[in-house]
Amino acid sequence: MALLPFLHGCKEYPQNPNRPFLSAPITIYPNTLQYQELNFTSGWLYLTPDMESTSRGIIVYRMNDVDFLAFDRIPPNEPDACTDSHGNTTRMVVEFPFVVDKCNNAYYNILNGQLIVAEPDKIPNFPTDGTTIYPLIQYRTVYNGHELIISN
Repeated sequence: MALLPFLHGCKEYPQNPNRPFLSAPITIYPNTLQYQELNFTSGWLYLTPDMESTSRGIIVYRMNDVDFLAFDRIPPNEPDACTDSHGNTTRMVVEFPFVVDKCNNAYYNILNGQLIVAEPDKIPNFPTDGTTIYPLIQYRTVYNGHELIISN
């Protein structure tokens, strides 16, 4: 694997044209048994959005007692690169502390969504010309100690 040092650090990105749309905010209660994976720091789980959404699912990660992150499971750079025999396309998976695009062999940091490791020769159309390489698609999260609201 090759380390891509130019992708580290804070950077403003243009709006990702592949960004899915959530038709309505999603509300969950992370301190309940239903979401027990989120009952502790560094816990994570997958959520399935409603049928009207264009999302492929959401990864919710608990950073600490009060902060959560939510990322879409759509690969941000090559969303339709891999399709199985049933027409299903790739979803990002968590291999803590990474979120991995198995189709494109790309690894993203679960703490900030940045692409940190990739094998450019195995990523179709990997931009080596300075073109923007998008981080994970992140949603807004608001937590009041009881409810976690995830929205566009």
